[in-house]
Amino acid sequence: MLDSVLVHSPATLSNLGCGFDVLGLALTAPYDTIRMWRTAVPGVRIRHLDGYCLPTDPAHNVAGVALLALLREVPEAAGFDVEITKGIRPGSGVGSSAASAVGAVVGANALLGNRFTKMQLVEFALAGEMVASGARHADNIAPGMFGGFTVVRSLEPVTDITALAAPPLWVAVVHPQIEVKTSDARRVLPATVPLGLAVRQWANVAGLVAGFLTADYALISRSLDDYIVEPARLALIPGLAEARARARAAGALGGGISGSGPSIFMLNQTEATAQAVGAAMGSVFAELGIAFNTYVGPVGTEGARVVEEVL
Repeated sequence: MLDSVLVHSPATLSNLGCGFDVLGLALTAPYDTIRMWRTAVPGVRIRHLDGYCLPTDPAHNVAGVALLALLREVPEAAGFDVEITKGIRPGSGVGSSAASAVGAVVGANALLGNRFTKMQLVEFALAGEMVASGARHADNIAPGMFGGFTVVRSLEPVTDITALAAPPLWVAVVHPQIEVKTSDARRVLPATVPLGLAVRQWANVAGLVAGFLTADYALISRSLDDYIVEPARLALIPGLAEARARARAAGALGGGISGSGPSIFMLNQTEATAQAVGAAMGSVFAELGIAFNTYVGPVGTEGARVVEEVL
């Protein structure tokens, strides 16, 4: 049995424009780094090796809650000691809480001899995600677990997730240093949607999935628009409309808000285009006097994974 493991758990994009709470995509970086040990002492002990001052009480920590859910299924496993270094800034909109929850249960599973399937691990990670958002949604959990492009068809009564390989794509993400609370971002959503608008949205979801499956970049580009959620959240992110316009002018296929924001993503066919798109989006926030971080990289083919084992 392993004594300890080191896990890398990647950032993820959720919604992908039209697919609110349904579609997700894994990135290659940034990622959380999680070192775990199996112990004979019952329970979970968490230490953060970063400067974000996140709670260490396992009952109020996303990784801790996920591990406690797992331990309820294997009480004989006793406990885990966990050290977390957040490479994904909390509240950035690229799946920071999901990365911690997923990485923790993947590491625990390795320490227990891989007795759980990935779908079972999703259920444990969802318990942790509830702490962060107050809602049971897997659009970040799914790509964080499986990698690539994921479709969440259902979470109730049974979790139904399909993991698909994404075509070659480069992602440009800009993270303006402003705060968008998930609760606020959900509060502005419309309670009802006109049927005609809903039909356009469903068509885009179907088109985006088809575009990923067939590597039809033109179809992907036409299908990324969100007619329901993003318009309601437009006022929460200064510069969003202009950043999108400059990204398109620089050659992006399209994109939008990642999760509830404030990060904005754009999909691109080449690395060179992605670099130009990242610079174009960044120029908007530089002009607004808003600090920002930019990430450019390929779609991640893997979810959270063990990168080091110690016997």
